[in-house]
Amino acid sequence: MDKKKAKKLEMRGWKIGDASDFLGLTQEESVYVDLKVALALKLRDQRKRKRLTQTALAQAIGSSQSRIAKMEAGDPTVSLDLLVKSLLTLGLTGKEIGETLIGGKNG
Repeated sequence: MDKKKAKKLEMRGWKIGDASDFLGLTQEESVYVDLKVALALKLRDQRKRKRLTQTALAQAIGSSQSRIAKMEAGDPTVSLDLLVKSLLTLGLTGKEIGETLIGGKNG
């Protein structure tokens, strides 16, 4: 949003911020959420690149299709362990996962 529009909204009583501001997240919590979202997006992208269904990936990691759907949607109940395990199962290296976490190659 451009500064002029933001200033107009603030003058009318609106508060401008991002999801972290709205949810009252600490810096650490915000970074954690960003990491999980990056891994979730990478998981969906890689699964589709491999032309796998959610069911096929679920079978490969010993889970369920609904769990894969939750993982790809960034559900907060999904652990980082499961996201990383799934990416490794899809053939990503530790280096590639690391690049995803630091905002490197994302595709």
